[in-house]
Amino acid sequence: EVQLVESGGGLVQPGGSLRLSCETSGFTFASSDMLWVRQAPGKGPEWVSGIDRSGGKTYYADSVKDRFNISSDNAANTLYLQMNSLKPEDTAVYYCHAPGPDFWGQGTQVTVSS
Repeated sequence: EVQLVESGGGLVQPGGSLRLSCETSGFTFASSDMLWVRQAPGKGPEWVSGIDRSGGKTYYADSVKDRFNISSDNAANTLYLQMNSLKPEDTAVYYCHAPGPDFWGQGTQVTVSS
């Protein structure tokens, strides 16, 4: 059974930090490209960051560049997203996504508000 379980969301003040985790099982995580995708209220999905396994590269949306960092612990089959200098516009449900097989987690809510 394929599972992607996000955690680490919550309420944080502007300028704060959160670290999201996505624990996976049931597929070959270490060789799967992975994405973080978010969806804000009333808006469509927006990809935030990703890992390209073939080239070993990471990439970021302009809106989060230099603030967010994606990483992967292949031994633990876990994807991370370190989010720093959070802004109210980062408020969204964050999902981890394996685009190849189209696997999604259930999402974790991030709310940035004073």
